[in-house]
Amino acid sequence: MRTHPTLSSIVKFALLASVGLVLNSNVPAMAGEVQNKALPVEDKKFVPAFPGNDAINFAAAYGDRSSGQHGTFGRFPANFETPPHIHTHGYSAIVVSGEMTNPFEGEKNPPVLKPGSFWSVKAGSVHTTACVSNTPCEFFMYSRRSFDFEPVN
Repeated sequence: MRTHPTLSSIVKFALLASVGLVLNSNVPAMAGEVQNKALPVEDKKFVPAFPGNDAINFAAAYGDRSSGQHGTFGRFPANFETPPHIHTHGYSAIVVSGEMTNPFEGEKNPPVLKPGSFWSVKAGSVHTTACVSNTPCEFFMYSRRSFDFEPVN
């Protein structure tokens, strides 16, 4: 005698398949293209991030921040804050050295982010990013999408 799946088993299968698709969507788009790579600290090549501004410097770890998925080290001078700005795409970051803040929408008392701290910025969110320590700050940012900087008034 042949048995047929019950409606409940079909629903369970569909639910599990949907959860699997959602979970897999969190895997970086280029996960299948990850290659063996090491970047010793002495090989990081910091360059000015924006023409005419030598305060913000970036060093590529992987990818190309101007066109897509990337991992990029950033460096700010001590006691430096960006003007209010937005990004077309969101990104995440981790403080490597120094102490930073990332006030959103004019936030008055943002948390001080020490080495090992994390922040993320969603696309279009007005914010500033600051190195609030008396020593320069370094951070690592990463995103599946390109990085830009659009000042806002």
